[in-house]
Amino acid sequence: MTASVTLLPAALGFAGANIDRLRVGRRRPGPDGGAGQTGFWWAWSRRVQRHPWLAGGAAIAVLLVLAIPFGSLRLAFTDAGTNPSSYTSRQAYDLIAKGFGPGTNGPLVAALSVPAGAGPETVAALRGDLADQPDVASVSPAQYSPARTAAVLAVIPRTSPQDARTSALVHQLRDTVVPRATAGTGVTALIGGQTAASIDTAGLISARLAVVVAFVIGLSVLLLMAAFRSVVIPLVSAGLTLLSTGAAYGVMVAVFQWGWLGGGIDNGATAPVDPWIPLMLFALLFGFSMDYQVFLVSRIREEWRAGSIETGVVVSDSDAVANALAKTGRIITSAAAIMICVFAAFVLGDLRVLRVIGLGMAVAVLLDATLVRMVATPAVLQLMGRANWWFPPALERAIPGFLAEIRPAHAAVNNQAPYSRRLV
Repeated sequence: MTASVTLLPAALGFAGANIDRLRVGRRRPGPDGGAGQTGFWWAWSRRVQRHPWLAGGAAIAVLLVLAIPFGSLRLAFTDAGTNPSSYTSRQAYDLIAKGFGPGTNGPLVAALSVPAGAGPETVAALRGDLADQPDVASVSPAQYSPARTAAVLAVIPRTSPQDARTSALVHQLRDTVVPRATAGTGVTALIGGQTAASIDTAGLISARLAVVVAFVIGLSVLLLMAAFRSVVIPLVSAGLTLLSTGAAYGVMVAVFQWGWLGGGIDNGATAPVDPWIPLMLFALLFGFSMDYQVFLVSRIREEWRAGSIETGVVVSDSDAVANALAKTGRIITSAAAIMICVFAAFVLGDLRVLRVIGLGMAVAVLLDATLVRMVATPAVLQLMGRANWWFPPALERAIPGFLAEIRPAHAAVNNQAPYSRRLV
């Protein structure tokens, strides 16, 4: 940000008119001599504005359909079974699973604290209760410490470490089996091990996901309110961004958890999504999405507040959207194309986690820059009309403004802003 507002203007000042010396293509001015009322994006915006219910409804419907698999999202750390088949770690994992059962790749550890007065009967009884569970394949004999004040039992599940049944087994042992077997004996038993630790971490991250989402959305809405002096636009921006993010999550679930694209992309093993991936993706995607939204809405607001400086014609709400989209559509789609290519390259990697991140980011940016910014946003702004810029006096006083705007070139433009009378 610092380089963009200091170094870049200085470099452009040194370049001067030479910045266009190596221009690619020719600029074709519109009928009014400007670049606003002409071109593909202006015509596209007008087409969307003529049928806002149809265009906006269709875009939102596509996003909702793509987001349906998101309801089946399961968060858990994946194991070596999702590595490429050429990796020795994957080959060893498959060999152990085939010879000894999939649960051997992730045994649970029951750590017991045995008081001096407690005998081995309690430990033996607990071992028997653990072995009787349907999802337990075997339980090793107890190994005691030299002072016989601690013991360890190795519990082998019937399912792999990333299986949902393994997670359910850990919770069942902790909540039911262990408390019942050790009640009143003085023995303390804890279920641990790498598999149990992964389940605990996944649960902790999953529980914090809603908090992170709420914080990011709330802060973004407040910042957009301060910048654009509007209530509707920040809420619409947050809602549409959530839709595009949910659609990207839905594609991730369909591809990597359901295996809809076959074994080539998921290394031949469907598995849950690592819990840190949705958390990281949401923060990144919301940032990219808000960038595109600021590009578009800031230009719309400039058009709406300032009018056309070249012609002196006051721009209506509908014209402001069309002119702004004509001037920013190519910028948004070009920036999105660069990011899509970058993230799509991750899908070419070997590791599943990189493929999940790459596909999720590429799909989210694609949907956000096309369906959301180029279809849904113009349609919603057209339907809302002047209400887009409604900003109650209470919020005007409570939320400071920090966006430097172009001052109106004509006094008549001030009459268009009955809901926000202050230039910030």
